[in-house]
Amino acid sequence: MNWTLLLPEIVLGCAGLIAIVGGVIPKRDATFGVAMGVLGALLLAAVLTLGQPEGTAMGGQYVADAYTRFAKILVLLGAAAGLVLSLDWNEKQGLSRFEFPVLILFATLGMMILVSANDLMSLYVGLELMSLSLYVCAAFDRDNGRSAEAGLKYFVLGALASGLLLYGASLIYGFSGTTNFDRIADAVEGSAPNTGVIVGLVFVTAGLAFKISSVPFHMWTPDVYEGAPTPVTGFFAAAPKVAALLLLARLLQGPFGSMAPAWQQVIVLCSLGSMLLGAFAAIGQSNIKRLMAYSSIGHVGYALMGLAVGSDAGMRGLLLYIAIYMFMNIGAFAVLVAMRRDGRAVEGVDDLAGLGRTDPAMALAMAIFMFSMAGIPPLAGFFGKLYVFLAAVQGGFWVLAVVGVLASAVSAYYYLRIVKVMYFDAPAPALDPRPAGLSVVLAGTGLFTTFFFLFPAPILAAAQAAVAALMG
Repeated sequence: MNWTLLLPEIVLGCAGLIAIVGGVIPKRDATFGVAMGVLGALLLAAVLTLGQPEGTAMGGQYVADAYTRFAKILVLLGAAAGLVLSLDWNEKQGLSRFEFPVLILFATLGMMILVSANDLMSLYVGLELMSLSLYVCAAFDRDNGRSAEAGLKYFVLGALASGLLLYGASLIYGFSGTTNFDRIADAVEGSAPNTGVIVGLVFVTAGLAFKISSVPFHMWTPDVYEGAPTPVTGFFAAAPKVAALLLLARLLQGPFGSMAPAWQQVIVLCSLGSMLLGAFAAIGQSNIKRLMAYSSIGHVGYALMGLAVGSDAGMRGLLLYIAIYMFMNIGAFAVLVAMRRDGRAVEGVDDLAGLGRTDPAMALAMAIFMFSMAGIPPLAGFFGKLYVFLAAVQGGFWVLAVVGVLASAVSAYYYLRIVKVMYFDAPAPALDPRPAGLSVVLAGTGLFTTFFFLFPAPILAAAQAAVAALMG
């Protein structure tokens, strides 16, 4: 076995075990030390991933290439940012326990296994390792009824989704005779699609659609986003969504690429439904976390547009879109985490009133993220939508492109409403000073979102290499 391919995952697994021991043995609180150790492990794993050779391991169940490298770097950056957002929040909420960074670490390890899965069995193992950690994260504020409710809802519906996926995997195995992606591709290619394989693929797609909160499997998203601690919500909207979406793309374009006409219709419907629901359902929301939940559903719809097209251009648009979305989403949640007044977390859109006068720097950052999510040029979000819309037009998916443009125009209303509240409404009492960690995340994501148009080449090149590895 080529163990060098597994070094990033081995580092995270060993770091998780060390973190557990380091948190239990000392008599004093070791939360900050464990968190810093986990953050260091995530960054080390990112460095190892950049230098990771290409190939397969574990009998073909694990694959490393440019596509997995692109996905893993996004996942690790999202996890590191989510951990930084949680440090000050957990301390002020009385949730400063060493178990939280350990849960983030094991969830990230599950995502790493997930995106490198080349077999339905390793896919399921990675998915469950990720999901079990996320269930606990959602209910981490166990004395808060909303958080406990969010964790329970996420667990029950997540277990249902996992059951659907496992049943679908068993059907695919039964009708193709294998769980390995490469051998599944050989079994389905060049022959009429087997009805059993198609039904199995429908179940697997449904299970993964739940993980990315795509319509019609989105029902858990608003309640879980609202009830979970805000840093956890930001983490949910970034790293796990990226991992599940890019795995879905790999699954459909890899072993089932020859069956594109069978699954394209489903992805088109999911994309249309997600864009429309995300655009209209968020309009009446007064809780900003629920608003961001519907916003995330809408953005999944735009990303799925690239997958529905199925071409190289569509996949490149998908990768570029999800990378840009992750950065601007983390930035927006950094503002939400900083929303504290007199030591108490606030979540209403109206709580941002007058922020342009009480904290101009944070208001400017939030305005940048909202304009970017609305697709206003020359911010990064405009280019993300541009690439997926162009791919849809070139692929002949005119309905998707037109609905995407209209949904983007409708969603601009609630993004611009937040800007209006910050700059034109009567000021609410000033928010508490934000910690340094949040300022660093805000600055980094804000600069990326603002100046992406000046330096798009590195991400475009990485996305193109990833597409070549996937489609080649």
